[in-house]
Amino acid sequence: MTNGAERPLLFLDVDGTLLPYGGGRLPSIPEGWDGWQDTSNPQLAKIDLAHGPRLLRLPCDLVWATAWMEDANEVIAPLLGLPALPVAVLPEEDVTGALHWKTRALVQAAAGRPFIWVDDEITGPDRAWVSAHHRGPALLHRVDSGTGLTEADFAVLHDWLTYDGQITTPPRTTNGSARPSS
Repeated sequence: MTNGAERPLLFLDVDGTLLPYGGGRLPSIPEGWDGWQDTSNPQLAKIDLAHGPRLLRLPCDLVWATAWMEDANEVIAPLLGLPALPVAVLPEEDVTGALHWKTRALVQAAAGRPFIWVDDEITGPDRAWVSAHHRGPALLHRVDSGTGLTEADFAVLHDWLTYDGQITTPPRTTNGSARPSS
């Protein structure tokens, strides 16, 4: 996928993706999420610090796609050794309808560029909508929210990003969709 003029984008979620939920007590009221997105959150100890260097080695441009918004640059990026990343402009969270509340905004932000979206809430309707409305290659990769990103997930991302179109089968995907470039 890196054979185009522009590097692919990697839209990166935080909760359930970089910050696994396994064994954590999630906030039960909306106001509880304010403290969740703070350096004092004890769940931050669950973040795999090796993810930062792994992400930086991927041949793509990293973009936060998270309800954390700019807080991801203040809290998560320093933990992982990441520079401040661009933040995708997302609508207010809306849980109505079949599509995830980020889907349309991320396709708009990609503006035709190849992209990967890594999240723990991606569904079939999101994949179908992106396939129908995004003119470039896209991989919507769902991770297990209990464990967050794993070595196997990084292998899928790497394979998709380095696929050169010279083989007859697309790169492996375990829980996403791949569409080789034309």
